[in-house]
Amino acid sequence: MAPKNKGWLTRLLPNLACRCSIVFVVGFFVLLCVVGSFNTALDYTNSLEFCVSCHDMQTNYAEYKKSTHYSNKAGVRAICSDCHVPKKDWIAEMRRKAAAANDVWGELIGVINTPEKFEAKRLEMAQREWARMKESDSIGCRNCHSFESMNVEEQEKMAKKRHTQVLLEKTGKTCIDCHKGIVHELPKGQKAAE
Repeated sequence: MAPKNKGWLTRLLPNLACRCSIVFVVGFFVLLCVVGSFNTALDYTNSLEFCVSCHDMQTNYAEYKKSTHYSNKAGVRAICSDCHVPKKDWIAEMRRKAAAANDVWGELIGVINTPEKFEAKRLEMAQREWARMKESDSIGCRNCHSFESMNVEEQEKMAKKRHTQVLLEKTGKTCIDCHKGIVHELPKGQKAAE
């Protein structure tokens, strides 16, 4: 007895299921590679090596290397992204990365590529960064520092007084209100908090 010819739908379904499985598996691995590559690139752009690879960042890097965030008796080092890229949540980090594209553009067109241009823009850049830190309640500082872990009793008299005041009175002040110029030099005419 000769086998009956199967209808077109019967022939198509097994092939379709096989094709869908292959497409799903390939699609899954492509997605995995894209996500993995994105996360690897994100991690790399948060590295110290990446941050200081631009010629324009050499002034910032030299100032940073003189600070306690670079070298201290505890041996703990904060890098650029610890302060300048919020670790609060993924959306905040992506928003900051998108804003940093402006820095890349500035590098390409030479906005601060000489010491003179850098100094001319220092106040504007500092004010922008201070405003960003104030708006985020100094999340860059709080990535490492927290009031809960501070031993206020061990602090110097003025720091003890101010930290206690901020804690008890809920003054609305945040780290950057008092701690400007601890890593990067203050712009001319600006004073550190008194």
